[in-house]
Amino acid sequence: MDTQNIEKTFQQILDTLAELAERSKELTESSKELTESSKETDRQFKETDARLAKLFAEASERTKETDRQFKETDAKLEKLFRETDRQFKETDAKLEKLFRETAESFKETDARLDKRFEETNKQFRETDASLDKRFRETDKQFRETDASLDKRFRETDRQLKETGRKIDNLTGKWGRFVEGFVAPAAEWLFKEWDIEIHEVYQRVRKRQNGRGMEIDILAINAEYAVLIEAKSTLGVDDVKEHLDRLAQFREFFPQYGERKIVGAVAGIVIEEGADKFAYKNGLFVIAQSGESVKILNDPNFKPKLL
Repeated sequence: MDTQNIEKTFQQILDTLAELAERSKELTESSKELTESSKETDRQFKETDARLAKLFAEASERTKETDRQFKETDAKLEKLFRETDRQFKETDAKLEKLFRETAESFKETDARLDKRFEETNKQFRETDASLDKRFRETDKQFRETDASLDKRFRETDRQLKETGRKIDNLTGKWGRFVEGFVAPAAEWLFKEWDIEIHEVYQRVRKRQNGRGMEIDILAINAEYAVLIEAKSTLGVDDVKEHLDRLAQFREFFPQYGERKIVGAVAGIVIEEGADKFAYKNGLFVIAQSGESVKILNDPNFKPKLL
């Protein structure tokens, strides 16, 4: 081994010894701190023992007081139980006497009720016989009344059907009258809204797939198709039906599919609220004006285009 290696090894030994000395110093400091901490802990334990001894002494005194109170309470409860037992015995004697008296009363009452039930049963039998006779007589009267009413109902039904037929005929005539009143005017009615009508058709019908549609008046040009529902008396329900008709128009008449669809309703008499409902849903409202008709909508009205 040469001198340089010996010096290097010796230096490493010195460094190690220095490091061990430093660690020994740190351990000595830690030992001192632990000793101090142990002393403080021992002091705290002594204080805790003193407090616990005091608490145990106080608890012992309280236990003695509680025991004395329990003994007093036991004595009071014993006296109360004896008094309660005496009262129960007295109550039992009274109840026994009351039950015996009640049993006697029930026996007497049962005897009286048996007698009354026999009398009532006899009256029921007599009443049943009387009611049976009356029911037979009433049933006979009902059968006679049913026959009379059946005859009257058949006559009334015949009269109602006849009246309905006359009303249908009258309504149909009025409807055709309104259509005839509105159809000629349809050619110029919508010019104020830049809709110039070229063709007008009445009672346009179409059926497909078991369903049908009828349009009172169909007014068209190359751009628009105006569907007009004409009624002698126009109501809200008529407006709703026409809105449904407008929604299904292209399905039934695909040949007008490229045109703008506009709706209008007309009536000689317009029920309250029907006109406002129609305006709200974008429909023209047509009413009588002298010997002709006119559109009631404001000039600024914009119809709903479908």
